[in-house]
Amino acid sequence: MTPVSASAWPEHIGKNDFVLPVPETLVNACVATLSHDSSRPLFHDKHGWINRKEFLQRTLELAGSFKQIGLKKGDRILISGPSTIDLAIAHMAALRFGLIVVPVNGLYQKAELEHVIKDASPQAALIDHPNWKEWIDSIDQGIYVSSTKVNFPTGPITKIDQVEPNDPALIVYTSGTTGKPKGAILSQRNLLAGAHSVRLAWQWEEDDRLLLCLPLFHMHGMGVGLHGTLLVGSSAILQDGFQVEEVIQAINNHQTSMFFGVPTMYHRLAKHPQVQEMAKMRLCVSGSAPLAPSLHRKLTQEAGIEVLERYGMTETVMLVSNPYLGERRSGTVGFPLPGVKMKVEEQSGEILVSGPNVFQGYWNQLDTNQEVFVDSPTEHWFRTGDLGNLDEDGYLEITGRKKELIISGGYNIYPREVDDVLINHPAVEQVAVAGLPSEEWGEEVGAWIVPVSQEKTPSLEEIREFCRQYLAAYKLPQRLVIVNDLPRNALGKVLRHELREN
Repeated sequence: MTPVSASAWPEHIGKNDFVLPVPETLVNACVATLSHDSSRPLFHDKHGWINRKEFLQRTLELAGSFKQIGLKKGDRILISGPSTIDLAIAHMAALRFGLIVVPVNGLYQKAELEHVIKDASPQAALIDHPNWKEWIDSIDQGIYVSSTKVNFPTGPITKIDQVEPNDPALIVYTSGTTGKPKGAILSQRNLLAGAHSVRLAWQWEEDDRLLLCLPLFHMHGMGVGLHGTLLVGSSAILQDGFQVEEVIQAINNHQTSMFFGVPTMYHRLAKHPQVQEMAKMRLCVSGSAPLAPSLHRKLTQEAGIEVLERYGMTETVMLVSNPYLGERRSGTVGFPLPGVKMKVEEQSGEILVSGPNVFQGYWNQLDTNQEVFVDSPTEHWFRTGDLGNLDEDGYLEITGRKKELIISGGYNIYPREVDDVLINHPAVEQVAVAGLPSEEWGEEVGAWIVPVSQEKTPSLEEIREFCRQYLAAYKLPQRLVIVNDLPRNALGKVLRHELREN
């Protein structure tokens, strides 16, 4: 296995060791921060601001309500709704009480919601979606259901913030890019380590103001954006969904200094005539899917922002990041974050990671847990399922998913490598490559393309001719499928397993 040098981070953060705040729980670290300077603004949504004192008081009151309705430490609670202060309060109140939060994508339909409920068996649900109460009642009538604007009875509570580092805090269901979602169990310590590592690496300070349009059910918006803000004691502008115009306006209206997004957001921002406003912020981070090198260059040249790419997973919060100070190398995700160890298997190219941020395992998935964890005499390693390689300076490049690897005629083909070529074709707006069954080759390269316009729809031969300049012959697409949209999850990640020829 090839290890990644951890020497890059001390150079940028001035520390050689990684020490978590005692007692190594997210809850206690956040409460300790927010208990000082109580009038300082914390979150803003469309209804206005809430300060630290009000936030802590409301989470305390809601925790008291949880006790009144009979919940106890270790119970699961499903939470889902738009990105609002109410949702942030519900999330933090549950963690302070010792509940295990099950955050759920608000776009789920009944069958998807049913899978989560039957798997996690929550005792309560706080939801802000039409039809969901009716759906939940039809799935399991034993679940206490309310909105995040809770109107529970309140009562005195004495045991608050009584959590241990290894207590489960979240069960987060994976994006489902390779099948049915699995529930990743993350402890208090896992969440603290994930937020603390980026706090150090990105020089996140109390005076920062984050513009957050990412959903709070996903690790990028919740585990980094929400938890990071609470840990640092900075502030955040919560926007319900992503609208380019609202992002541009918020930069000036709220003097934001940080923006977290996904490549789809940056693609749309790059087209806005006032995209240069983004340069007023000190840090713009991209993750959850690869940022095309061509888009990275365009944002640098035309908008004046050098986007920082990073790499994380539901199971690990954050793992790897380009440096805040130093070269942010396009097409790579940088170095392992403080506290993270990483290695790349020489033969398979699979990325393995270890550290206090790595989850405890999948809920009700004993067999899978035995497959994804590898124990050495001194380390506990998690098989990410992602493939990567290191350049000469130790920057990590993500080349694809192990299960998405195309094997054609005995050759290994990484879909992203072909994606990155095709996206530069002038007639291609979006593209995703995946393997298709072939009697002769085992698999063939299929390319699903959203054209720039119907008048400029490229032919298969045009696509192959373009690719010949950059790719070996065995990597050229053998089949072409023209589509109006690509199947994606809520954060813009292409669901390659859902690509079909018809």
